[in-house]
Amino acid sequence: MSARNLLVTVLGLICVAVLAVINIPHRPGGIDLAERASQFAAALEPDAPYRPPTVREGQDALAGLIPLLTGGKDTQGEVKTLAPLGFTLTDGRDTGSGRHFVLAATQPGDERGWGMYIADYGATPKVVIEVPHPNFDLDTEQVGVQLYRALPGSAVLIAGAHRRAANGLADVAHNANSLFNLVATALAHKGLPQVQLHGFDDNSLPGIGVVVSGGSTKHTALHERIADRVEAGGTAVCRAWQQSCGHLEGTTNVQGQAADSMGAVFAHIESDSEIRSQSAQRDRLVAALAAAISSDP
Repeated sequence: MSARNLLVTVLGLICVAVLAVINIPHRPGGIDLAERASQFAAALEPDAPYRPPTVREGQDALAGLIPLLTGGKDTQGEVKTLAPLGFTLTDGRDTGSGRHFVLAATQPGDERGWGMYIADYGATPKVVIEVPHPNFDLDTEQVGVQLYRALPGSAVLIAGAHRRAANGLADVAHNANSLFNLVATALAHKGLPQVQLHGFDDNSLPGIGVVVSGGSTKHTALHERIADRVEAGGTAVCRAWQQSCGHLEGTTNVQGQAADSMGAVFAHIESDSEIRSQSAQRDRLVAALAAAISSDP
């Protein structure tokens, strides 16, 4: 074989090898999102530092997070945007649902405790699931991940600091300047309904397992379906549009107020500690929520 022919052969083999590498699909590793969220929540401390983002930081964070949460696939481009803000990006296959997800999270304990955000990779979301008080409203992050697993095409927002951090400044449900609220508002502006998960002490409303409310928004068919489905499963429900629910209606919630200003749907869900901590009862709550959300109006 001549030197020229040998060179052509070698170059051809190199091209084949390069094309083979390019065409190898990305196979994300398995990650248990429930365990990841639980570890994240457990690391949030009430005495940790916290500060909301500056206006510029908020703008930059939205520029990176909103594409990821609404079906964008340019994870490398978003890494460049989000990494300087303290975010780590991960993609994987959730072992509980089998779905390919993308996750962006800040480090617990950092003053930039701006949250954990999860979405199906490359999928247009249909609903936003919100967990504003992890490690305070105990196990709500588990309810959130289980609901994500039950609803393909959902985005999850988990606050990145304990609600009591920085003397309560980190309470994202009552701080309109938090990144959590900025993201929730941006998604509500796109017309996405929000389901926000809270927990209450059993003594706050004896005899009631779940409170369903629209916060400061008008109640809708979604609220009716949620209440009906939860009640059909044997849980006593307080419907905030019909009766007083022990100051658990979420009327001062800033995500609800933002949704109200845009005419978007916002469902504020409170559940007692037994429902959240016992897997069988938690499963029933999630099944009822998922059935109500996925049903046609």
